[in-house]
Amino acid sequence: MSIKKKIQQSMTVILTVTLVLAYVILSVILYNRNMNLLQTEVKQEAAYIREAINLSDSDYMKQMDNVVESTRVTQIKADGTVLYDSRRDADILKNHGNRKEVREALSKGEGADVRKSETVGKDMYYYALLLNDGTVLRVSKSIDNLASTAVSLMPVMGILAVLTILFAFALARWQTNRLIKPINELDLERPLDSDIYEELSPLLEAMDRQNREKEAVANMRKEFSANVSHELKTPVTILKGQLSGMLEGVDVYRDRDKYLLRSLQVTGRMENLIREMLEISRMEAGATAVRSETVELAELLRRQLALYEELFRQRGQRLTAALTPGAAVSGDPALLGRAAGNLLSNAALYSAEGAEIRVWCGLFEGQPALTVENTGAHISETAQPHLFEAFYRGECSRSRATGGSGLGLYLVQMISARHGASCSIENTAEGVRAVIRFAGGVEL
Repeated sequence: MSIKKKIQQSMTVILTVTLVLAYVILSVILYNRNMNLLQTEVKQEAAYIREAINLSDSDYMKQMDNVVESTRVTQIKADGTVLYDSRRDADILKNHGNRKEVREALSKGEGADVRKSETVGKDMYYYALLLNDGTVLRVSKSIDNLASTAVSLMPVMGILAVLTILFAFALARWQTNRLIKPINELDLERPLDSDIYEELSPLLEAMDRQNREKEAVANMRKEFSANVSHELKTPVTILKGQLSGMLEGVDVYRDRDKYLLRSLQVTGRMENLIREMLEISRMEAGATAVRSETVELAELLRRQLALYEELFRQRGQRLTAALTPGAAVSGDPALLGRAAGNLLSNAALYSAEGAEIRVWCGLFEGQPALTVENTGAHISETAQPHLFEAFYRGECSRSRATGGSGLGLYLVQMISARHGASCSIENTAEGVRAVIRFAGGVEL
């Protein structure tokens, strides 16, 4: 059901219920008002008759035979015997000694009750007074006409109900159209520019925030795709030129072994780039499941150092490792190894010959952490905020000549985030230090 129909139904129900309640309250008020008037009338009549009897004795009761049909007058002895009744022959009436109003009159001087009469078959109001001769005078009136007052209102209230429901439906339709119109005209692209209800501000702010996030993601993907195209186009062009030159026998390409080796190197960089892009795509799409195993950082780094030992040796770089055992985290050993390997690769490729590569792992402020530091190089202040952006190369030292794809640190950050860890790169007095800090560790 649409919100429009829900509002219409709600308003119609509310007005209908209000009308019913008004009818009930009005009926109760009218009944009580008429009941009070009837009681006053009966008491006045009883007082008048009592005074007449006290002045002219019981013979006055014979005049009550012609009393109006709605009024009944009865005289009762103290033992309950009926002496006179304006509606029935007194000799055939039952003893009235057990009647509530009679008992009260005998004990207190007056009494009253409301009940259905066995004699006339109607709901009656009874009022009794004690006379000077010890008998009880009782005056009663039918109250059926009071209930009929409420019943008489039903046709009027019924017509009013129909009119009210029709009015309620029309009003609800007009009101809902007026309420819904600004929502239908809402600019989803720029929700905050819409002049709409203040109560919807949190929703509009959330929509605007979501739009900006979508736009940012779209721009990132667009930029990523453009960078991918650029990064692949350059090596493909190089390969094409070198292979064509060798096939055509161009002078500069006659040393086939030399250029075949260069082509192989270019192919290797393309392969590495494609592998990292595929890994990033799988992680962004959530296709790469993160295993949860206990990973000891010292052992993880030892395995990675064994893989990069030859690279450090070729570049004439010294390795210093301080691996404290016992620091362990819960995570995917393959992904964590990839992150550590990227940091080691960066340290080797972006450091000069003779630089020192320092690797450390242990507990930092009670939490597991690992660091990779390379000496002899620093990062400019302008480049610092962009280091974890995909394909970012801000310095000459961090160019294609190094063989880097521009995705290494971007991938490190993604892997760290998936493990609830933070990654940062900072300048030190001697060089550059990369740090991965884990939010929590596990016991071995």
